This record gives sequence, C-alpha cells and structure tokens, in this order.
Amino acid sequence: MKKIDTESLYGHCVQCPRKCGTDRKNGQTGFCGETEDIRIACACLHFGEEPLITVHGGSGAVFLTGCTLRCAFCQNYQISQQGMGKTVTAGDFTGMCLQLQNAGAENINIVTGSHCIPRLADFLNDARANGLTIPVCWNSSGYESVETLKLLEGLVQIWLPDLKTLSPLLSKQLFAAEDYPETAIKAVTWMMETSPLDIQTKTVNGIVKEKMMSGTIIRHLFLPGRFEETADTLDWLKKHADGKACISLMSQYTPVPFKGSQTELNHRMEALRSIENRLVNTTEDGDLRDLIDAYDFDYLFYQELSSDTDWLPDFNRIQPFSNVLAKPFWHWNAGSLHDTVDVSYTGQ
Repeated sequence: MKKIDTESLYGHCVQCPRKCGTDRKNGQTGFCGETEDIRIACACLHFGEEPLITVHGGSGAVFLTGCTLRCAFCQNYQISQQGMGKTVTAGDFTGMCLQLQNAGAENINIVTGSHCIPRLADFLNDARANGLTIPVCWNSSGYESVETLKLLEGLVQIWLPDLKTLSPLLSKQLFAAEDYPETAIKAVTWMMETSPLDIQTKTVNGIVKEKMMSGTIIRHLFLPGRFEETADTLDWLKKHADGKACISLMSQYTPVPFKGSQTELNHRMEALRSIENRLVNTTEDGDLRDLIDAYDFDYLFYQELSSDTDWLPDFNRIQPFSNVLAKPFWHWNAGSLHDTVDVSYTGQ
C-alpha cells in the first residue's frame, strides 16, 4: 500500500478550493478549523439516508469535525463550524468501521471529510487492510478539488455530494464561497465519470430492496422562497446527470436553534436574510412536484413534506439523533458505546 505524502499536502495546505496555505502540519488551523489531525464527532448506523444506501441495515455514518464551507443554515453546525469532536488514530477509525460493518451497515458513510482527504485516504487504506469489505460512501458538500478527490479513487465506491445552487451570489452570501457553483459542478462531474451506476437488489427476510454498489447520488436542498435556484439546478442536472447519477431533491430545510456567541449569531442571521428562514410550505411542495414531474428524471428521490423538527441533531448528546433515525456506536465524549471489535491493527 502506497502512503500519501501528507507532509507537503498539510504543510502548506492547498488541498481544498480555498487554498488558504495554512501550515496545518504544525498545529495551525485552516479555514476548515482543523489541523492535520482527523477529528470525529460520532459514528452510528443511520436510517435516514436515501433508500439506495440505507437499504436494510442502515448506513454506517462517521461524522467528521470541520468543513470547507460556512453554510449559514447548517444543521450540523456544532461539528462543522464550532469544532465539536475528538482526535482519532487510524486504529480508532478502523475499529469504528469494523464495528459498523459487523453490526450490518450497508456501507461506511464518511460525512464532511473534504478538508482532510489525504489523511482519510490513508485511514481507509488501513481499514481495508484490516478487514473492511463493504462499500465506502463519500458524503460531502461538493466543494472540493478534483485533484484532491483523485486520492480517493479506488477507495470510495459511492459518492453523495450536494449541488446546493448555481448562483455565485447566493453561494457568497450563504456559504462564504462565491466559486461554489463552478467548483461543485467539476467535482460531481468527476464523480459521475469515476463511478458508473451499479444498483443491485438485496433480499432480507423476503423483503427485496435496491442497493447502490457504485455510483453517485446528487443532493439538492430546496431553500424556502428560492424556487428559481432549484429550477436552475434541476435543469442542469437533467441535461448533465440524468441517467448517469441518481437525484435526491430534499425539502427538509429547517430553521435551526443555533447556539453561539452573539457575534456569530448576528453574522449567521445576516447571511440567512438571503432566503426565507422557515419550513417549506405546501404551495412550494406542490410546485416542486410539478417541476420534477415535468423533468421526468430516470432516478429521483423526493422527500415527503413534514413539519416535524425532532430529527435535528444535537452532537452534545450520546444519541445525536432520534432513536428511529440512528443507533450510535461511538461518540466524541464517550468513545465506543458497544463491545470493542478485536482489530489487529498493523499500521500499514
């Protein structure tokens, strides 16, 4: 197994599109808020992802600390923007993956790892060498460099990126990344080209479900009051991704009860003026359904409209989600929550 030269990639960090040049190798933090260390907030079996990756056993979600974006509405803001999490070793990571695999996870779902791809590639290589056999799913914002993503080629089978908007202005206001649209388009295009769709069936107790073994699911979150943004994005997806990827149109936008300093809250609320910070209404839901019917995508998921907000995560809790949505296996403030897997870690 070839080791990645993390010295050069973290010493003057330009691995994400921001290319901030921070010396993360020597303890400085980049825009992402992280040094070269991998920090994780929790690992769980997650049952709220798209059916193709949840299937029967759930997706083995591993939530990383830090992020390359500053989404004003981020539901995981405690870990993406406020630094909640714990440093882990390759052996710790392997143990988490094998625990989830042994518990029946359909895949290992790496959530928000765009800022630490080189080290994660090493960790994934070590996990494979020590018994990880299920597919790996890369769950990201789409704001990542293709050059850096290539370090994951052969290690990741399923790609789960966002395509949040095609508007540079909205991207600047909401994500602090005016170049988000062009960057995300390059990333999702590379993902589609790298991993052709492979959807198989899996039967458990007589129940047949489809399971993605390889391919891309592109997520788009509808932002209340910004129908034109979703129309533009779906138009691009119809022209460039239909038949090459699955589309997941989400209507789960939810105002988050943010906690933080007054300065942070003021900045966040100013950014949120770009949209209507509220739940999606029934009129918008009907318009979205008409839109996707008109486009007639080969493979599209659409969420049922709901006013329930109990699913919002709180990573202060050992169980960050509802018991229906997830079964926790590891937490930053408690470590392993189940029997430890015997991992013969060789440090390869």
